[in-house]
Amino acid sequence: MTSHAETIAALATPSGTSAIAVIRVSGPAASMIAFSLCAGILPPRWARRADYKSITGELIDSVLLVWFKGPKSYTGEDVLEISCHGNPFIAQKILADLFARGCKPAGPGEFTQRAFLNGKLDLTQAEAVMDLIRASSDRALAAANHQLRGDLGRRMEGLIATLLSVLAKIEAYIDFPEEDLPPEDNVWIARELEHLARETDRLLATSRYGELLRDGIKTVIVGAPNVGKSSLLNRLIGRERALVSPEPGTTRDFIEERIVLGPHCLRIIDTAGLSPSPAPLEKLGMEKTIERLAEADLCLIVLDAARPAAAGLSDVISQIRSWKHAIVVLNKSDLAPAALRPAEIPMNAGVVRISALTGGGFEDLTSAIIALADGSQNESRRDSVAINARHAQALDEARECLRHAREKLVTNESVELLASDLRGTLAAYGEIAGKVDNERMLDRLFAAFCIGK
Repeated sequence: MTSHAETIAALATPSGTSAIAVIRVSGPAASMIAFSLCAGILPPRWARRADYKSITGELIDSVLLVWFKGPKSYTGEDVLEISCHGNPFIAQKILADLFARGCKPAGPGEFTQRAFLNGKLDLTQAEAVMDLIRASSDRALAAANHQLRGDLGRRMEGLIATLLSVLAKIEAYIDFPEEDLPPEDNVWIARELEHLARETDRLLATSRYGELLRDGIKTVIVGAPNVGKSSLLNRLIGRERALVSPEPGTTRDFIEERIVLGPHCLRIIDTAGLSPSPAPLEKLGMEKTIERLAEADLCLIVLDAARPAAAGLSDVISQIRSWKHAIVVLNKSDLAPAALRPAEIPMNAGVVRISALTGGGFEDLTSAIIALADGSQNESRRDSVAINARHAQALDEARECLRHAREKLVTNESVELLASDLRGTLAAYGEIAGKVDNERMLDRLFAAFCIGK
């Protein structure tokens, strides 16, 4: 266990008025503070009510104390958790008193960083803590829980163990440069490297799924001016977010909001209308619309049910990457009879008739969006893990090193060069689970955490 000379303290619950607030203390002075507040022995993991009196004897609050003796705690150190009334003034007075007792304010993610440094979590699990806090959909929550339980860490341990076996075999010949690798060893090494490359690719394939879980499924609303795109956005998010007017071209820029539909988090983006003869400002908005459409995971093409073949539709059609990821929304169905399918729309494209004004057809639309989102995530999902951008960068480096190593094995280059590539692979794998010493990377990673975690 890593020893930290300083004891840290911070509010572990969000700032603001609430029923209770929890203050966390970690470090060598935590036990002494716990005993002084209780005026006696406090058994580990037992909750005890106490009057919190400041170092000067002032009564601040009636609190609940729980003390965890290291290493059986979140950080691996002695930890004290103080539950007080959720008045921010009370919480700040207790924190001020803890600082007067010698504690220092915890930095962002410092509790979790100590847990990592003390071997309570590997780096993938530490990152999963933040994913768990930020999860905004059932799928994201499930993926974060898988990672917190060590799914990715175990996968990396398996790859590292295989790689170390290969390295041990190769390095046995480095001391005897006059000897070539025997054919049977060459075959075994090639098979193991192929396995490592295949598993690395499988993990990299989950990068897109992880991006969708953490950032949300980018869902772009497009169509001609005045077909009801902004009304659709307002209906989907349940409030008046976008201005709605009979005058066409109200939306000149894109508007983005997040919603949860079923198990998915969606980033709904309302865009400027596509007009056949735009004004200069509208033209700039249309250019942004096309840019957003090119990046979209899902697309909602809104048409006026009374005139579905609206001007500007051809511009949208040319940008649709796959009709599997698009829904044609025939709006204003309360004002028009059943319309024919627009000729430009393929027969396999989904079409839903709605009224953004009355809400008619919205159950059908949300069901269609959820089904489309399921398909979008299932295409990206390959495993229970969902790597993040940092993991993807390290795995990409590992894949390149493995590619060079496999080429050297085929061309029968020296074992020293082969071993060098494999050590590069090992270093890249180690970056993911945190098995390498990279202080700058760790500081950058934990700085993204909130205070108190």
